[in-house]
Amino acid sequence: MSSKANWKPPRAIRGGIPICFPQFGNLGSLEQHGFARNRMWSLDSDPSPLPPANNQSSVDLILKSTEEDLKIWPRCFELRLRVTLSAGRLTLIPRVRNTDNKAFSFMFTLCNYFSVSDISEVRVEGLETLDYFDNLNNRQRFTEQADAITFDGEFERVYLSTPTKIAIIDHEKKRTFELWKDGMPDAVVWNPWDKKAKALQDLGDEDYQSMLCVDSAVIETPIILKPFEEWKGRQEISTVSSSYCSGQLDPRKVLYGFH
Repeated sequence: MSSKANWKPPRAIRGGIPICFPQFGNLGSLEQHGFARNRMWSLDSDPSPLPPANNQSSVDLILKSTEEDLKIWPRCFELRLRVTLSAGRLTLIPRVRNTDNKAFSFMFTLCNYFSVSDISEVRVEGLETLDYFDNLNNRQRFTEQADAITFDGEFERVYLSTPTKIAIIDHEKKRTFELWKDGMPDAVVWNPWDKKAKALQDLGDEDYQSMLCVDSAVIETPIILKPFEEWKGRQEISTVSSSYCSGQLDPRKVLYGFH
């Protein structure tokens, strides 16, 4: 969480996992990142076709298009989210259903704000050799050349056709976040660094040092839904203890598990 997060609707909350729908960034005619992250959601009493969450560690939420939404994005939809907590794991299952009489397309992003000890001691593995759009360079397309992503300045890239698993390795805490995702082929990696942090009203000046966003996303190729069709994604975040080998992590163990 940002130390200056604004909790008053309809502003988005800086931290946690904001949900960007039906647009990412400024890639469309809507407000930045769409309107879903600025809305009040409701408890969903009928999450079918998912089975009911008959336990105290899950919640089903729903966001339906309102008259206000239809004025700026004239498409009827239902956006559902199941959130499940289990030992060492957070699972999110987002679903979008087209309740309109015509097809529509959308982008979708789960913006994961990870808490880290020191951004300069963090590395991200699983995105090497992939193509990405560099948002700090007019969205030009490049290919990642580094063995792992490390941070020494402002960073904002959209990685394409990413694997189902990405590892965020925090050397100082000897902890690794494992991000598993399905149905969301892209991944956004963002840190504002010092100048941008000072320019963001709802982010503390020093907060950039202890945060990193690694997002599960559908951006390059938006989802197209025909009437009454439904899209479903899935994301799991878990933590594992990092093991050191000659001062470095063994990337094979990070990416393929500790056996």
